Amino acid sequence: MTLRQDADTIISAALNAAQPDTAVRKALAEASFASGKLILVAAGKAAWKMAKAAYDELGERINGGVVITKYDHVMGPIGDLALYEAGHPVPDENSYKATEAAIAAVSDLTENDTVLFLLSGGGSALFEKPLIPVEDLDRLTRELLACGAEITEMNTVRKRFSAVKGGKFAMIAYPAKVFSVVLSDIIGDPLDMIASGPAYPDSSTMEQAKAIVSRYHLTMTPQMETLLSVETPKALSNVETHITGSVKQLCLAAEEALRGLGYTPTTLTASLSCTARDAGEFFANIAQFHKDTDKSLAFIAGGETVVHLTGHGKGGRNQELALAAAPGIAGIPGAAVFSFGSDGTDGPTDAAGGYTDSTTNERLRAQGIEVFNVLQDNDAYHALQKVDGLIMTGPTGTNVNDLSVLLIRR
Repeated sequence: MTLRQDADTIISAALNAAQPDTAVRKALAEASFASGKLILVAAGKAAWKMAKAAYDELGERINGGVVITKYDHVMGPIGDLALYEAGHPVPDENSYKATEAAIAAVSDLTENDTVLFLLSGGGSALFEKPLIPVEDLDRLTRELLACGAEITEMNTVRKRFSAVKGGKFAMIAYPAKVFSVVLSDIIGDPLDMIASGPAYPDSSTMEQAKAIVSRYHLTMTPQMETLLSVETPKALSNVETHITGSVKQLCLAAEEALRGLGYTPTTLTASLSCTARDAGEFFANIAQFHKDTDKSLAFIAGGETVVHLTGHGKGGRNQELALAAAPGIAGIPGAAVFSFGSDGTDGPTDAAGGYTDSTTNERLRAQGIEVFNVLQDNDAYHALQKVDGLIMTGPTGTNVNDLSVLLIRR
């Protein structure tokens, strides 16, 4: 097998281990629903697969509902549930239309009814009813994506301008009980931050939100300034939450697959949080240190890096990470770095991530392409495309952060 085949094997094993189906069924096996209506609402990149697992388990016990996911992520009908595809990472008209449908589905319930709420990453864009004009929300979202803010910082701000985030969706469903099953895509599994916590008490404060706005010089209108001073719900009496799945599953599955391929794996962290370029260079530094090894080694990191936009190219954080490693691993026999998003998309592209090895830098140079210039323009996608370095998985049905791996094969 080649290094790229090793990488593909590891990617497949990790994604298979992180599918939400089994975890959803396990959570439902422990559930006891009231005698009234059972309304299903699913939101996020993994919403279709989570909803399908729930429907297969509960069938006609479900009295309708709404599923909201990213474009091209619906894989077929699910009973009589209403299925919507919408914008991500920036919400669009379909996001708002779908969320209105979800609100309508839970607005007239009683204390004998239950909302089965299936939530996964991406819900911050897909599940949204803005309290501000759409153009202001679009601008804010783009500014947050461009400034390098961490996902918890982004969600701390975004929930202030939403009618459903920060526990507000659970308040809309009251007095019905909300049984929430959450697939985590954020380091440390903070339930109030995953998809901006529509059905969980908000731990962040308006002072923290104001500090983030100031730190990143985010544009605020007078209306937005006023909303920043309105506190979010700090307690919810009608919610039961079960968290399922995390990036640790990716790391453990990668370890097992690597051992099967003859590598000695080391998981460095499941909390990777830095710029994509720094992470790529760090992996290259590790490769330099171990370049004289006589056995096959692998180093794993799970988490989520960030990208500072300095150019106008096409790419994502995982593509930037892999490409940033290319100069440092150049010429090291058997060295490769790959990184991918578990949801199958990396930034606003159709790639899940990127792959580079000891030959990538020279192959790019032979085409007149310098890695430094590519990264300055944030154009990793097109550079990797020229050297068959894009990882393409298509929608995976799950979303539990990113996985980055350094291989040194002997």
